[in-house]
Amino acid sequence: MRAHPISPVTEPMQYRAIGVVRGVYEPVDPDQPTRGAIRTAGGEAIEAVVLGRLLTLMRRHLDLAQPHLWVVYPRSREPEGLHLQMVGVWEPSTLASELAAEPDADALPEGDDYFSVRGELIYTRPETGDLVVKVRQLPRADGSRPIPFKLQLKGEIPLQHLRHFVALDLRRQGETLQLENVEVIAPVASRGTRGGKGRREAPRGPAGRGAVSRPAR
Repeated sequence: MRAHPISPVTEPMQYRAIGVVRGVYEPVDPDQPTRGAIRTAGGEAIEAVVLGRLLTLMRRHLDLAQPHLWVVYPRSREPEGLHLQMVGVWEPSTLASELAAEPDADALPEGDDYFSVRGELIYTRPETGDLVVKVRQLPRADGSRPIPFKLQLKGEIPLQHLRHFVALDLRRQGETLQLENVEVIAPVASRGTRGGKGRREAPRGPAGRGAVSRPAR
């Protein structure tokens, strides 16, 4: 069994958005258990959907009346809000019998509510602490490419790092992902620029405002 629910990075510019949230999963309708919310110890009810084979695992092995540490993919909702795609659960004490006797088997070094986001910084407004990162996904089995998605985050990153690939460590605070640490990896190559060398469309911020940006080099 893997020692951590978040896989290690294998390439410097590897895109991803993944994290862990502890809480009780409450389906909206018992007859449709894949849609609901994760209710946290802080009282938040964060909109969530269950993906893949996790539903079978939940039915067979988990007491859903108790809180669990869910492995999730974050998505942003308009207006400001957090949506979670549940893809796993981190609970070795329940799911791996060889670790059942270890009291800290379920603890992670990063703690609860940790998120790792890696992607292109397309909006930053240090004076308000608003960030937007674009995350690209791997091609599907049929060869089609999913549309990249944007995550609205909170934290301060200087304007000179706009259009750079960044690796972010974040902590969930309510329905906000708050920046704890940033590593700037490299500039992101321009794709399909039109209207002259170095020109770009201004990225849009969380409230639809154009960001103050500099031309790509």
